[in-house]
Amino acid sequence: MPDAVPAISALACDPVTEFHSWEYLRHNQRRQEHLASLGLDLAGASVLEVGAGIGDHTTFFLDRGCRVTSTEGRPENLEILRQRFPQLDIRQLDMERPDLQFAEPFDIIYCYGLLYHLQDPAPAIDYMAQWCRRLLLLETCVTFTDGDAINPVAEPVEYASQAVSGTGCRPNRRWLLNELRKHFPYVYLPATQPWHEQFPLEWTAPPAAGLLTRAVFIASRQSLDNPLLLTEIPSRQRRH
Repeated sequence: MPDAVPAISALACDPVTEFHSWEYLRHNQRRQEHLASLGLDLAGASVLEVGAGIGDHTTFFLDRGCRVTSTEGRPENLEILRQRFPQLDIRQLDMERPDLQFAEPFDIIYCYGLLYHLQDPAPAIDYMAQWCRRLLLLETCVTFTDGDAINPVAEPVEYASQAVSGTGCRPNRRWLLNELRKHFPYVYLPATQPWHEQFPLEWTAPPAAGLLTRAVFIASRQSLDNPLLLTEIPSRQRRH
């Protein structure tokens, strides 16, 4: 962990250019295709979106008639988010120190691509659980390591998509499963993975050096009778 957070003097590129690169757009498409394939009851729900960036995931829920509150930690991203969705309740929320209060819990908490940009993911999971009435949808980078370490990593603060603090984390699937089970009676991993190389199918050996690896978790207040959801960590998954 660094002794001090580096100052952000200038972004490496503007947020729209970064988030709308071919790589990001493709990645978002594959993740949301996969989420839709799971057959979860999402339509018409109240949704808290954390780490919304500039809102490239937001319409997934708006198009399903959801009532969305979007949050983001970086001011430069918030400005664009508010320009794109002036009708939404949009608030600044630093998930390193989450203290924002709401009138009532949300049916769904959506946390895709944020958790691994935090120095300490446990308080963020605790906070999301406090405001979650039904489902926490979580996608994050993970490692193949054993044990309970969260594996801190340095991230460039000058990029709008990276850790505000300059330090992120790469916990393994077991750590995440155990942490989610502290707050939810039912926690699942999908039997399937998105059609993207960062979502491995075989978990018996680490991937090539330098390749990010990701996993999806569904935490629920109620048992979900869904053949696509597994209660234990799979060593092998398939494409949906």
